[in-house]
Amino acid sequence: MTTNDTYLAVFLGSKTSVRRAAWDALPEGERHAKENEGMLAWKEWVEKHHATIVSMGGPLGKTKKVSQGGIADTSNEMGAFTVVRADSHEAAAKLFENHPHFAIFPGDSIEIMAVLPIPGAS
Repeated sequence: MTTNDTYLAVFLGSKTSVRRAAWDALPEGERHAKENEGMLAWKEWVEKHHATIVSMGGPLGKTKKVSQGGIADTSNEMGAFTVVRADSHEAAAKLFENHPHFAIFPGDSIEIMAVLPIPGAS
């Protein structure tokens, strides 16, 4: 039996949430100061957890959806991603407690999911 230790963290945030509206309503100077505070806190988070980070990932741009019906523009709440290693799903989730994504920035949440082995792959 293979044990999994790799987890995908997806940073979520609604462009229409109350928190986002309050963020957007901040005076430019205040918002800029909060952005700087948030980026510093994010860098500190990365330094603290550097040993667990497999891929920093990054911000996500506009979305295209491909289906049997073709290709279309779409939107979702995914804003960024990171890949980490941890001893358990719970341990991976704990890495993101009080993360700047929602503690400083107006992000809503971070969802952490196991990256599973491909069935039948050796």
